[in-house]
Amino acid sequence: MTRNNRFGDKALKAIVALGALLVFGFMIRFMYHMGNDMTSMTKAVIQMGQDVHIMTRDMAGMAEKMTVMAGSMVEGQKRMGDDFAGVAANMGIMTTSMGQMSQDMNGLGNSIGTMNNNMGQMTQSMARMSQDMAVMNHSMGRM
Repeated sequence: MTRNNRFGDKALKAIVALGALLVFGFMIRFMYHMGNDMTSMTKAVIQMGQDVHIMTRDMAGMAEKMTVMAGSMVEGQKRMGDDFAGVAANMGIMTTSMGQMSQDMNGLGNSIGTMNNNMGQMTQSMARMSQDMAVMNHSMGRM
């Protein structure tokens, strides 16, 4: 082996070692970044799991509140229905009372009419009595 041949072998080994060192360095850097990325993704997945758990709890609370609200709406509608039934019943009573009042007013009108007739007859009787008294006074005056 010659000196040039040994130098070439050493240079080739040095280039291969440098290449291997560069490849190893890139591989370490790649693995480091991949580890950081995997850690970040794992943290994100854990956080998503916690968020989903919180959302599930919130949705359960909302479902309970919606059930209470639906029950309140049903109860409110029932009470309104009962109130309207009461209003309808009271309207029936009021209508009957107004009919009776109308009949009473008609009876009062008839009684007032009868009273007017009686007063007219009494006025006529008093007028005759006045005439009769005048005739009697005239007769008494002649005597």
